[in-house]
Amino acid sequence: MLYLLLFIAGGLACNAIPHLVAGLQGESFYTPWAVPRGSKSSAIENFLWGCFNLFLGLFLARHARPLFLQGGPLALLSGFLVAGCAISLIFAKRNKG
Repeated sequence: MLYLLLFIAGGLACNAIPHLVAGLQGESFYTPWAVPRGSKSSAIENFLWGCFNLFLGLFLARHARPLFLQGGPLALLSGFLVAGCAISLIFAKRNKG
């Protein structure tokens, strides 16, 4: 169960990056609550969504105490890599079409 928490924490940390970057650059980007669905949200919404993802990821990683788990850092990195690959593929298709 702790490895799953670390995997999710890695995914959340990875997902925070594009939202924080877009928000800090003053650009709109996609968020789950955009209306209509599939449209972009404002820069401030992206910044706040990125902060939420980052803080939740850090909270989960802290709760799981990865330093005491033998494969903890690997689970965290795996979540980060899987989320990064999935996000890259999703937005490559969306930007292509």
